[in-house]
Amino acid sequence: MNNKIAIALSVVFIFIIGILVFTKPKEEKDKNDVVGSTYLTSTVIKIEDKKVTFQDKNNVIATFSVKEVEKLEVGSNVEIECKGKSKDINLNSCEFVGYKVVEPVIAEIPSAWDDTGIFSKFYSNAYEKLKTMSLNEKIGQILLVRVPSKNAIEDLKKYQFGGYLLFKKDFDNKTKNQVISMINNFQNNSKIPLLIAADEEGGDVTRISKNTNLVKEPFKSPSELYKEGGMDLIKSDTIAKSKILKELGINLNLAPVVDVSTNPSDYMYKRALGENATITATYAKTVIEASKNDSVSYTLKHFPGYGNNVDTHVAESTDKRDLNQIMNNDIIPFKSGIEAGAEAVLVSHNIVTAIDKDNPASISSQVHNLLRNDLGFTGIIITDDLAMSGVNSKDKVVLKAILAGNDLLIVTDYEGAIKEIKNALESGDLKEELLDRLVFKILAWKYYKGLLISNQK
Repeated sequence: MNNKIAIALSVVFIFIIGILVFTKPKEEKDKNDVVGSTYLTSTVIKIEDKKVTFQDKNNVIATFSVKEVEKLEVGSNVEIECKGKSKDINLNSCEFVGYKVVEPVIAEIPSAWDDTGIFSKFYSNAYEKLKTMSLNEKIGQILLVRVPSKNAIEDLKKYQFGGYLLFKKDFDNKTKNQVISMINNFQNNSKIPLLIAADEEGGDVTRISKNTNLVKEPFKSPSELYKEGGMDLIKSDTIAKSKILKELGINLNLAPVVDVSTNPSDYMYKRALGENATITATYAKTVIEASKNDSVSYTLKHFPGYGNNVDTHVAESTDKRDLNQIMNNDIIPFKSGIEAGAEAVLVSHNIVTAIDKDNPASISSQVHNLLRNDLGFTGIIITDDLAMSGVNSKDKVVLKAILAGNDLLIVTDYEGAIKEIKNALESGDLKEELLDRLVFKILAWKYYKGLLISNQK
């Protein structure tokens, strides 16, 4: 009897041990079970058709086919669902299942800065980034600098510019790989990703495509394209141009020229579409819409319309037309481009007497008020180069450009510009709060463009 009891107890004991060994608590089992999902927090950095490129907090980048891209845009924070549960799953090993958009934590930005504008989704990110920057870094960020002939890397590291503007000399005789290497070198030496800009209008102004190592033949002027194939050809030309610029690392095109010019004797005629305001407005809309979601921003210029004025590269220029003519003609294409989603507008150096008889447009608060208030533009306002003859004789032109309402200043003499800004801050003529607001807007643009990501240090 005792033996039978002992055997029975042994069987029960073995059974219980078996349960303990082979059965894990559900929570523990789930941790290592390959069935289920793993969620990875990432940021969208590129969207191309149904292909979406994500970057995680460790800067791992991967591209997946995504059926529903409508809710995504560059800069969106998402949780990516990967098939399987494992601590070893990352973006590179992820078997993509789907995604969920994650709303970012909203920082309490100054109420006066929140214009619910085109970049407003990224204002929180921009404000948090702004708080980490030194005064010198903030000053550098509002400058789009013509690439210097000497010390381009050294001075970039020293001043941390907002961007570099490249001209024909910067591309001459270079191969595609040499241009890419040059631009990558710029980016690698900047704490905050740079705007890399060029004027690739087509026709007379082709900084890049005159080099046949980079493009088989120069891009045609807007008027040539329109005469050959209308807006359809202009659209395909914009897409082709954007592709080449993106491959080289250029993320800002200072084009299109949307000035209304129908007189062949006008200085701007060869660079413009050469058609009336209505057709030029359609041109502005076509280019901006064709350029979206391709990592390259386009810039409407030259606000508030060049008219028949002389070249401000070499001389001062005064536009004496009446306000009705300007509003009912020149402004129309800018309005159309802005409504299509233009991110940037470049302001000319012409003195437009009907708006401000005393100051060139680039340093006129009245001109900027027209752009901001009447046209509702919430993007980036850029000066034409402050070294140009149309404005460079003005006293404290850099300070005046800031106070007028520009966000980004194109400069050649960047050391002089930095000195003038610092002097203005020390004297109280410029408040650091205004500088902060400009930097905040530029940072928000860079987040919007995908240059910055929300988890970037």
